[in-house]
Amino acid sequence: MKRRDVIKSLTLLPVAGSVFPIRSLLSTPVAENGLPLIPQDKPMPALHREAFVMDGHIHVMTRELLLKTDIGQRYPDGSVDLPRAKEGGVDAMFFSVYTPEHYYPGRFEIKNTFRVVELALDQIRKNNNAVELALTATDIQRINKKGKIAAFLDLEGGYDLYGDLNLLRALYRLGLRSLQLTAHNTTNAFIDACNDVYTWGGINDHGKAVIKEMNDLGMVINVAHASNDAIMQSAAASRHPVIYSHGGFNKIVDHPRCITDEAAKAIAAKGGVIGVHFGSLFNNPKYWEWQKPNNPIKAQPVPQPATPRIFTSQVTDQTIEDVDKELTKEVPLNFRGTIPDEYWMHVDQLAKVIDYGVKLVGEDHVALGSDLDGGPELPREMKDISDYPQITIALQKLGYSDQRIKKILGLNWLRVIRQVTEGDQRN
Repeated sequence: MKRRDVIKSLTLLPVAGSVFPIRSLLSTPVAENGLPLIPQDKPMPALHREAFVMDGHIHVMTRELLLKTDIGQRYPDGSVDLPRAKEGGVDAMFFSVYTPEHYYPGRFEIKNTFRVVELALDQIRKNNNAVELALTATDIQRINKKGKIAAFLDLEGGYDLYGDLNLLRALYRLGLRSLQLTAHNTTNAFIDACNDVYTWGGINDHGKAVIKEMNDLGMVINVAHASNDAIMQSAAASRHPVIYSHGGFNKIVDHPRCITDEAAKAIAAKGGVIGVHFGSLFNNPKYWEWQKPNNPIKAQPVPQPATPRIFTSQVTDQTIEDVDKELTKEVPLNFRGTIPDEYWMHVDQLAKVIDYGVKLVGEDHVALGSDLDGGPELPREMKDISDYPQITIALQKLGYSDQRIKKILGLNWLRVIRQVTEGDQRN
């Protein structure tokens, strides 16, 4: 058996106990090579075990920031931690660091972004026996050969609502290699978000400058949460492939967060990749219709005149610690509701959404962007990241070839990362 097969057939000891478990990967009994010893008890096809598996969008640091926990622990709730990621056969992930709207009114988005990136680096160092920071595709492969998970840092939310290029360069030096252009669901000073007012008609000149700077640095441009025009214009402005890290297809669910066929084709034509979200909201029309009266949202925002938005702190005595306390009430950031059987998506339906994308743009441009611990209503067969093999099983049922499944599971992400971070022989 190859070393890789041995690695992916192993799992970690469960952690019993309280709300904040104290056992971490560092205290799990291991063999000489640092790998856990207990065999996996969940189904994992041989194909999944041998494939390179990478997710394009997994939330990981908000919990650790607010609850002072360690991603090396096995949590009794939520969807993601390193022990369960290993059990799910996940080799690499876009390690999402998140700055949500909570921090924008007081203009705390810059402070939050830098502290979350620093925390991510610290967590990776603490759990170095299980995870390492990757800056390039070559790094990812090197880390995997050691039996570890590769963490590719991706920022979701505004690093600075004005888009200061010096701050962008500083984040690059810290190890950030992927960044979502929009300020989560908020239109910032250079790009329109799909769920907010349309101010720029897509992107403005500074948006093009941000894209150029990211191209020059070798950073992956993430257009998830952007308006349709913004996606199209970003793909056109970039010299390199761009990605849409997590979402559904608008032809399946007409939610504004779902990508249009037109935009998906524009991304594919540039060599980019669309990551399919795991939640019912973006993939199950029945669930979306059921949700509309409970969770109203405009089908499409109404475009607004191109009047510059001025981002200033609101008059408030609130500190960043006060904002932390508010956000803590939402942690872990995973779905906690109950879905009636008739609206609860099976993993087979998720596979059909993936198949729609493959038929639309080709097998080289579709991947997985689960948004785990970011709120998705997971399919029945999936409780958390340890159930990742269910995706492979569902694609096999569709009759997909091994090579096609391998592309979707991770090789497409790896290709784009290689093109962007190593295409110009960058260091």
